[in-house]
Amino acid sequence: MNNYLEIIVFIAGFLIVATAANRISKYFPKVKLPVITGLLFIGIVSGPFVLNLIPKPAISKLYFINEISLSFIAFVAGAELYLKELKGRMKSIKWMTFGQLFFTFVLSGIVVMLLSDHIHFLKDAGFNMKLAIVMLIGVIFVARSPVSAIAVINEMRAKGPFTQTAIGVTVVKDVLVIILFTICFAVADALISDIPFDIWLLIILFGELCLSLLLGFLLGLLMNFVLELRLARWMKSFLLLLSGYSVYLFAHFVHEKSQIYFGFDLYIEPLLVCIIGSFVVVNFGKFRREFVNIIQMVVPFVYVVFFTLTGASISIDILKDTWAIALLFFTIRLISMAIGAFIGGSLGGDPPRFNRISWMPYVTQAGVAIGLVEVVSVKYPEWGPEFSTILIAVIVLNQILGPPLFKWSILLVGESHKRRDLLHENKIQKAIIFGLEGQSLALARQLKEHDWVVKLVTRNEERARLEYQGVDVTHVKELSLPELKRLEADKADAIVLLNQDEDNLKFCELAYEHFGTRDIVVRVNERSYVSKFHELGALIVEPSTVMVSLMDHLVRSPIATSLLLGMEKDQDTVDIEMQNKELHGITLRDLQIPTDVIILATKRNNNTLISTGYTRLRLGDVLTVVGSVESLEKVRLKMEDTDLPGYNKARFMGKSISFKRKSIKTDLDLPG
Repeated sequence: MNNYLEIIVFIAGFLIVATAANRISKYFPKVKLPVITGLLFIGIVSGPFVLNLIPKPAISKLYFINEISLSFIAFVAGAELYLKELKGRMKSIKWMTFGQLFFTFVLSGIVVMLLSDHIHFLKDAGFNMKLAIVMLIGVIFVARSPVSAIAVINEMRAKGPFTQTAIGVTVVKDVLVIILFTICFAVADALISDIPFDIWLLIILFGELCLSLLLGFLLGLLMNFVLELRLARWMKSFLLLLSGYSVYLFAHFVHEKSQIYFGFDLYIEPLLVCIIGSFVVVNFGKFRREFVNIIQMVVPFVYVVFFTLTGASISIDILKDTWAIALLFFTIRLISMAIGAFIGGSLGGDPPRFNRISWMPYVTQAGVAIGLVEVVSVKYPEWGPEFSTILIAVIVLNQILGPPLFKWSILLVGESHKRRDLLHENKIQKAIIFGLEGQSLALARQLKEHDWVVKLVTRNEERARLEYQGVDVTHVKELSLPELKRLEADKADAIVLLNQDEDNLKFCELAYEHFGTRDIVVRVNERSYVSKFHELGALIVEPSTVMVSLMDHLVRSPIATSLLLGMEKDQDTVDIEMQNKELHGITLRDLQIPTDVIILATKRNNNTLISTGYTRLRLGDVLTVVGSVESLEKVRLKMEDTDLPGYNKARFMGKSISFKRKSIKTDLDLPG
């Protein structure tokens, strides 16, 4: 009873520290450091070697929190291995993964073995023990962080073959490194325990691996069952966390019983089981979007408790004596990784400009690597703490330097699409509005807020000289072809006509004959002109009916109409042209997009199709998409042409004009 009471007290104290760590770590990005580094640092400060807010006995008592967190981190890694979106770069991913796994593992292991006599916890060990520890170090050196990679890609708005290969290799490698760790951990245990190598040992190792894969498949079925239940999302999240932790409990149970009944250790790798289970859900289940949504909701909390507790477990007294070894290990890993990446990229047929910097995306380490370190540390308490402290120090260095190196590599290959880089003339959406009045000014400002370049045109020279709060107003004498070319109307993506019907019709005819403008929007005053504008392919707005129609839809379908008009906070509706050859032929239900995005319709060859999950994407399709502004940007990047790195060939049309809740003061209300 006292033991349970002590655990409850430790949990309560730790949750207070973790809550504070969550708040404080958010300031670390302001000094260009990752949030994970902040959590580790706060854990160190709160641990037994500094403030002792988390005492040493608490760390061992709270290890079950680590196991729950590790299972969910494995879910995150497995969820990123979505095969249908990796097939386009599979050759490059395959060879780069091979280069990273083989050369990083082998070269770093050889170097560490040669230096083992100068490493404190290795110098007095026998050859078998040295070989075992070196194998484990080599595996941990290979591990990478998918979450950190995705964070950098989102921040840089990166898209292209280099980026696609980097994220593909990162995710595939995390799955393979767990399998490699399972094998090496079993071999290392045999070497340290002086178990002779024979056919039975190989059979046992093969059996353990197959058992882990089978359990992973069964876990995936169980998770699909949980996701199918009609429960609140928080309840499904709890059941998924419980299912992940149950894998650790089952692994411990099998380990104990196998010694009793079989006379040898039967080792099941929980991380491998969990990552396979997640892989099954994402690739073969019906609830992929629901699962990804739960991961996005839960993983921030999991990271807070895991990295804070990991930081508290770092032995500062050991670190101060081994920092030089940690720095040496960091250098060995970088060099072996650079060699492996160059060879892998060359075998994969990547261009030389990629291969020279192809190691940069793979420096960062985080959850999986620390999880493997923790597994080794707990298994071997004699030398585990020193092993853990050195390698976590290496991981922290990788966490600090990895993201900047990845960002630099993205800039070097020209695959960054940050807003300040969208100044290429082919990347700018241009609109010309004919007619100077209150509505045209309000429309111009609205479009500018959505990153359009807007030119407002009037034939009133006196009004054109006035200032209109950031809106450029240009004067023209007449609506003639030379004047329109001077305005570069032939280069506009959209033209809005708010003049008299006769003038609007004249311009429509000129545009139809000479410009081929993508979208022409016309405000019609007399219904007799409607058919004429229809024949010219214009989009028509009738003031006499549009307000009634809008209010009718707001009454009958208030939620849908609010979304389409952008009246919901941070929501918008846009049209995006599909130019990514890698996605040609994929169905919408298999498209990995943010869960808050809905694809309403697909326009193909001037025909509008109501989108379903079975609608297949084709190059040139125009998708009407609803969602948050941030998520719409991610969808736009996914649709870009990956054959042209650094060049945004996808067209973010943004046809919808979102009505803001705030009122817009009109400067004047006169015809142009």
